[in-house]
Amino acid sequence: MFEWLLVAILTCALAFLLSPQQLPVSVYKISLIAVAGCMGYWLDRSLFPYARPDAFLGSEIERESGVGEPLCFELDYEPPNDLVFCVSMLRRAVIVAAAMIAVGLGA
Repeated sequence: MFEWLLVAILTCALAFLLSPQQLPVSVYKISLIAVAGCMGYWLDRSLFPYARPDAFLGSEIERESGVGEPLCFELDYEPPNDLVFCVSMLRRAVIVAAAMIAVGLGA
């Protein structure tokens, strides 16, 4: 992870040395992509409020309490359900990536 941060900083420094007038544009584009990622995440959370990926694992509190009922809402499966968990994670990744690509291509 640190290596990629170092590569990104070196690339920004190189871009600044080659054409310093483009640095504000690059910062603007990067901020747009970051905001699009956040908006994609919150779009997924609002479209699928009861299908969050962590809900399909079953919480530690429910397992430790010994209560057979969920604490928040009723689900119609037995946690942990790995397939549903994986599909919900992929769904969230696709929505976030689509939002980032849409903003990146449009701006």
